[in-house]
Amino acid sequence: MLLLIDVGNTTTVVGLWDGDGVVHRWRISTDRERTADESRLLLRSMLAEYPGNVTGGCLSSVVPPRTEAWREAMDVLINGDLVVVGPGTKTGISLKVDNPREVGADRVANAIGAVRLFGPPVIVVDFGTATTVDLVAGVGSYRGGAIAPGLEVSADALVTHASALRQVELIPPRSAVGRSTVEAIQSGLIFGYAGLVDGLVTRIRATIEDDCPAVATGGLAAIVVAHTQSIASIEPDLTLVGLAEIFARNLS
Repeated sequence: MLLLIDVGNTTTVVGLWDGDGVVHRWRISTDRERTADESRLLLRSMLAEYPGNVTGGCLSSVVPPRTEAWREAMDVLINGDLVVVGPGTKTGISLKVDNPREVGADRVANAIGAVRLFGPPVIVVDFGTATTVDLVAGVGSYRGGAIAPGLEVSADALVTHASALRQVELIPPRSAVGRSTVEAIQSGLIFGYAGLVDGLVTRIRATIEDDCPAVATGGLAAIVVAHTQSIASIEPDLTLVGLAEIFARNLS
């Protein structure tokens, strides 16, 4: 089995891959103070649920202070090679952007996962702390995309800067026309965010004049996607699929 870890700004996703797909996935908070020893103990407790030989691993991280701690923890538990996604990693796609080093490891993994599952061209929408909308065109060339504040970040900012408003549950209201302040906020957040995503996907599709599929991933995808018109499907394990593909390419 492969141990796959994607360290995000808010959430870290840990997955086990058996060659055919993800056997199990865990979502834990990204604790920036967690040591390598604590990370190792946490991983060991997870792996105890699925006894078996972990023969390799792949790590992506957009939180540099956490990358080394997770690498050290994985090194101890893996009986084989560990690939850390970064400059020089073989990915199978070309980064056609001004500065490839600026592209987050998670966006690279998402792009590779989408190409594996759907083929290019494809658009990837990742709903996380930030929402990213990325285009993989041609024969697997990553062209870049858009970055917007995530849904929860937007909700937090609204409450922080508007003293008369309060936090609301992130669920769709009965109607786009909110009949209370709570419903009005929910309408603006859920339906407004769906409109933002549809607008970005439409504009990005127009750059290649191709009605290519758009696939969503990320912890907040399910909240928004049902209210979009542009996204074909949700793939919760898209990043892990990409990490498994990266691992395979770096052993060949």
